[in-house]
Amino acid sequence: MTRGSSDFDRTLAFSDAAIQRLRVHRHAAYPRNYELWYTYATGYNSALNRAINEALEHGPGISESDLDLLYETYLSPLRLSERVDHVGTRIIEEIGEVNDALKSARGANSDYAKALESVMREAQSVDGAGGVVLGRLGELLLSATHAMINRTKALEERLSGSQNEMRKLHDTLEVIRAESLTDPLTGLANRKFLQGALDRALLDAESQADRQARFSVLLIDIDRFKTFNDSYGHLTGDQVLRLVALALKQNVKGQDLAARFGGEEFAIVLPDTGLQGAIAVAERIRRAVMTKDLVKRSTGEHLGRVTVSVGVAEWRRGDTGQTVIDRADRCMYVAKRSGRNLVIAETDPLFSEIDGAGEDAAAPQATFASASR
Repeated sequence: MTRGSSDFDRTLAFSDAAIQRLRVHRHAAYPRNYELWYTYATGYNSALNRAINEALEHGPGISESDLDLLYETYLSPLRLSERVDHVGTRIIEEIGEVNDALKSARGANSDYAKALESVMREAQSVDGAGGVVLGRLGELLLSATHAMINRTKALEERLSGSQNEMRKLHDTLEVIRAESLTDPLTGLANRKFLQGALDRALLDAESQADRQARFSVLLIDIDRFKTFNDSYGHLTGDQVLRLVALALKQNVKGQDLAARFGGEEFAIVLPDTGLQGAIAVAERIRRAVMTKDLVKRSTGEHLGRVTVSVGVAEWRRGDTGQTVIDRADRCMYVAKRSGRNLVIAETDPLFSEIDGAGEDAAAPQATFASASR
């Protein structure tokens, strides 16, 4: 069998598998939907396959909104910026190398011009027709050499200009990429950035053979957020979100990542942090939020204090990102059930009592492939 026919058979099998998935989940056969299921069939994007498999574990199918989120997270054209950035960097380097070569060539040409001038001076001392011919030849060569030097210098200047423009484009691309990974309202990392940070934390922990490998996750929900929105309007609701985001920013450091998980929920990934350290961070955040007095900007009216419920879970060997999120989510749900304005970790007796009794069966699961509650 030739390689061409082998590729044909293999890719046709992927295509059949993708179309079968479209049928099973009753997804419209749009190019992006087909691309997602085709990529899933190939298994080349392990993060995408893991997210889809985890989503399927929590329900019988994947909705169109789930599909959109999966595509935006794992296959979005915004990821093209990473490839463009790599190519752009290489182009800048190539232009620099060419410019250096031109400078070297211009230096060699200058040395050659000086040598010709020396030859011309010697030719002038020769009597007769021979001296005239040598002098004329030297003048022509010197003129051509100076013209080459000028052209080389002009090309250097153009390349330098191009290099500067490429650097500006490179910087602009960095800004665009940062914006694509940032929640515009709170300035925190968005869900896509969070997924990447969680994947990196998993890889780092799994690559370490010793038992010291660890990281923890906090899931944070604003208590009675709907009441703020319904009573005072969405502008005040946005103010509450920014207030909580500020408390998160002020209490994470180093490699810790705070992100808006969705709606009024936030998440924090704490690399190289055990459960007790994560609980301490969660308590600092809970107290920091409580100390902030909410004032309605339009009237100056004091609206009281905001509180949050926090769930804390630590990575265990064999966990996926979703299983850690699930445990933190269940802990947060127990905090809500236990009176709010609490930090509940998976080792807390309340968690064992309520979660073990199955009282959270109706609690929605916080997944990367579904909208947050």
